[in-house]
Amino acid sequence: MITAFLLRSLDRKIIAAIVILLAVAVLVPVLNLMTAPTNPLHIPTYIMALFGKYLTYALLALALDLVWGFCGILSLGHGAFFALGGYAMGMYLMRQIGSRGVYGDPVLPDFMVFLNWKELPWFWYGFDKFWFAALMVLLVPGLLAFVFGWFAFRSRVNGVYLSIITQAMTYALLLAFFRNDMGFGGNNGMTDFKEIVGYSVQADGTRAALFAATAIFLALSLLIASAIVRSKFGKVLVGVRDAESRTRFLGYRVEHFKLFTFVVSAMMAGIAGALYVPQVGIINPGEFAPANSIEVVIWTAVGGRSTLIGPIIGAILVNGGKTIFTGLFPEFWLFALGGLFVLVTLFLPKGIVGTIGQYFSRRKPKAEATPALQEEGVDAKIQPAE
Repeated sequence: MITAFLLRSLDRKIIAAIVILLAVAVLVPVLNLMTAPTNPLHIPTYIMALFGKYLTYALLALALDLVWGFCGILSLGHGAFFALGGYAMGMYLMRQIGSRGVYGDPVLPDFMVFLNWKELPWFWYGFDKFWFAALMVLLVPGLLAFVFGWFAFRSRVNGVYLSIITQAMTYALLLAFFRNDMGFGGNNGMTDFKEIVGYSVQADGTRAALFAATAIFLALSLLIASAIVRSKFGKVLVGVRDAESRTRFLGYRVEHFKLFTFVVSAMMAGIAGALYVPQVGIINPGEFAPANSIEVVIWTAVGGRSTLIGPIIGAILVNGGKTIFTGLFPEFWLFALGGLFVLVTLFLPKGIVGTIGQYFSRRKPKAEATPALQEEGVDAKIQPAE
């Protein structure tokens, strides 16, 4: 039944995007591992890791598009779910260091030894097991989204007020995780990772596997998101986005639809954060910064809100441009990013993918009308009356 539900969500665009992502998941690692560095087709490890980071950002943008594009919830706090998933993975990676740390403690991470912690905090228990950490990657962001959404949506907080509250939540977490007594590494965060599931995180094979896993999870998340928005549930979501009061009047429990979508989106963001940390090699409170969540909104708007594929393209393009321009003109990048958002808002309100789709949808009726007229023997030109 689940398979049928997912397959019904497929259209040509989604199928093409999934096929491309799966092909990338195979080809990029193969070109990295199976070709010599002198081969023109060789992809260096640092390039693969960089694009792996872009794909985690694409997954985060897709998660935001699910709630903003189809449910009308402009969340300025999705960076919090991303960071919480990253911290859950970081805790697992720190537990794998063991006695190989600077202080040689087999149980306590280095920062705890430095801060004179005597024993491991209770909330670190279980993170020495990968399955437990993977479960927390989903549960922690999902639980926070459930609690936050339960109170916010039942209170009918909407619009800019909801956006401000989500950003306030992110900023509160930023301040909390900066504290050394929280047990998450304080300002420095977590780094110097050694292994993941028994393999060195610095090995080329591990980095290739992480890249492939990121592309596969992005494809799977795209499939799930498409299944949600193309179902009857998704039609109600669009109704909530466009006319919430009317949808409520028809008898739908609007808060339940919002809450479910918000929790699913938060879990996707948590997975993105978990895949981000081992590829970048660090997680710190800076990931909670409100500016990071605002950037996700820009990626989604540039690519095309409510298109699913658009946010993926927007995240890759904007972050690729960020990498290039911060190297060439580091002092002007923030101005360029702000200018890009203004230009897209004024001239491409539907984003790149949305504008392209609108262009072809306008051409299609004209292309279909001409053959129909020719079959009936009617000249396309206006004939004078007899």
